Amino acid sequence: MTIRPILTAPDPRLREVSKPVDKVDDGLRALMDDMLETMYDAPGIGLAAIQVGVPLRVIVMDLAKEDEEPAPRYFVNPEILDPSEELAVYEEGCLSVPEFFDEVERPARCRVRYLDYNGDEQVLDAEGLLATCIQHEMDHLEGVLFIDHLSRLKRERVLKKLKKEQRLAAAE
Repeated sequence: MTIRPILTAPDPRLREVSKPVDKVDDGLRALMDDMLETMYDAPGIGLAAIQVGVPLRVIVMDLAKEDEEPAPRYFVNPEILDPSEELAVYEEGCLSVPEFFDEVERPARCRVRYLDYNGDEQVLDAEGLLATCIQHEMDHLEGVLFIDHLSRLKRERVLKKLKKEQRLAAAE
């Protein structure tokens, strides 16, 4: 397994719409293993393939707490079905928008249809943090960042700060 570099905003690749996966094979499983290793190393709880520069509809996540056994999940070609009308607010962060957190409102529950690590179709009813995380990562597959759900002023302030940090890092 390889730890891959994570793209950070405002990298234009993060705005690409990811393409569907034709089949789950050893190459795709190797990508998912790398993504999981990268996510754990960051550390984070979810990662979309586009965040490591691969524009495919693939997500990995693990919501286990530090004192719990790892519980990795793999989502290939996920689709959200039946999002609830009821909304929930969670404070979100993102490995592609480092060190910034803010509250985002999303459907409180949703059903997700996807292919798992072995290519088998699954349907999952998600609520709470799981529903939020799935929706957050699925936004990445459409080229959307969580800061796009914030006011224009907040979003521009975050992007300006990230650009400045990237310029300073490049100058070192």
